[in-house]
Amino acid sequence: MNLRVVWFVLSRLMLAEAVVMSLPLLLAVWYRETGAWVFLCAMLVTAVLALELKRRGQTQATQLTPREGVAITGLGWLLAVVVSMLPYLIGGYLGPLDAIFESMSGLTGTGSTVISGLEELPQSLLFWRMMTHWFGGLGIIVIFIAILPQTGQSTVYMYNAETSGPSKDRVLPRLRDMTRILFEMYVCFTAVAALVYWLCGLAPLTALMHAMSTLGTGGFSTFDANAMHFDNWPLEAWMTGFMILAGGNFSLYYRAWRKGPRVFLHNTEFKAYLGIELVAMLLVGGALVWGMGAAPATALRYASFQVGSISTTGFVSADYDQWPAFAQGILLLLMLGGGCAGSTAGGLKIARVVLLFKQVWYTVQQKLHPRRVLTVQMNGERVSADVCVRVGEFFFLYITFIVFFALLYTWNGVGLLDAIGMSVSTMSNVGPAFGVAGATQNFAGMPDFTKLVLCCEMLLGRLEIFTLVALLRPDFWQSRHRW
Repeated sequence: MNLRVVWFVLSRLMLAEAVVMSLPLLLAVWYRETGAWVFLCAMLVTAVLALELKRRGQTQATQLTPREGVAITGLGWLLAVVVSMLPYLIGGYLGPLDAIFESMSGLTGTGSTVISGLEELPQSLLFWRMMTHWFGGLGIIVIFIAILPQTGQSTVYMYNAETSGPSKDRVLPRLRDMTRILFEMYVCFTAVAALVYWLCGLAPLTALMHAMSTLGTGGFSTFDANAMHFDNWPLEAWMTGFMILAGGNFSLYYRAWRKGPRVFLHNTEFKAYLGIELVAMLLVGGALVWGMGAAPATALRYASFQVGSISTTGFVSADYDQWPAFAQGILLLLMLGGGCAGSTAGGLKIARVVLLFKQVWYTVQQKLHPRRVLTVQMNGERVSADVCVRVGEFFFLYITFIVFFALLYTWNGVGLLDAIGMSVSTMSNVGPAFGVAGATQNFAGMPDFTKLVLCCEMLLGRLEIFTLVALLRPDFWQSRHRW
């Protein structure tokens, strides 16, 4: 591995993050906040780190190897988390571990928080908090490739190490053209959401920040009560729509824009995604009507919002800890499934869920008809056996890590059911779970060990396991091994 090339690319990533910090700095100056120096100091520290990495690195003259792409992605995320926590730490708002936790939760789009009294924080810090959601949602590496000059012909390895799903959906032959299109769509969707939220009664800056959190599928809010603070059903309806939109495949949206809406009808994953959301809304709404005596309109309002949120974003419009156990079970399954591949949402991804069910069904058919030749299909095309095997491997590791982390939480005093819910929501980057980590709770009171483990699980879920696990292999860093 050529570590000097890795340091050089990371230096550019850190320099970009230093520039991004100028936005909350300008906001602090605009609002005449006393904490403007916090972002100035954070910018200087980040810039010094960038210069030191550049001094140790070298200008890239050769193609990146897959190993260097994985290293840049994994180390880039770790450095981004460390740098993003600086405003919390320098300003004295959080201690070191809590600052890391908040930064990790923001960038991974998890939305868990250790902060109470959000309304008392400076607007610039709240804006930075939302920016971590927004940049982490689409992916810091994807945005890095899209807006900066090309860092080499093999940035595809960095892209593949960060993006989600069983296959990498390329809608344009050139990677930078594709990432640029995705970034432009991301900006447009965010701008439209901010405009709609403003028309629904939110202040302009509040509307923008919640739009960033929505499209980044994060779930951070500027209020402790989250979306419950607004108690505004038109706003909740629009938020539900944008959350479901963010859970779809952005590449599919681009193809639909170029070729027409018929593209959606031929996409197995997207149809399954919308079908799951609709059925879940009806089931949860029915549980609220029959189990709690809620009016049908009220049940549909809260069920649709929470279903759209729990599978993508993690916003909270009601205390679902008080809902019937059946409704909570549906929400837990939605956390596990998540959104579509190529979206900003977490979870297993609906494409993998569909493939897993198809494989099980075809295995049953093969038992009944041993001589029959069956193939797994998605979008009308045959799925290779290699992809099916990778999906099965990922599912096994995903469930294994959920169980492993749940056991760690119980070891530190969390109840079994709460630990399972917390592990599922954290691995799926959703945020709120049930009980001690439920809709009206935060993670401030958790022991330090639990917070540290939660940070590890958030990053593991965001990078879909393999990238982070590869970095832990000793032979990964040995130059004599060729990848």
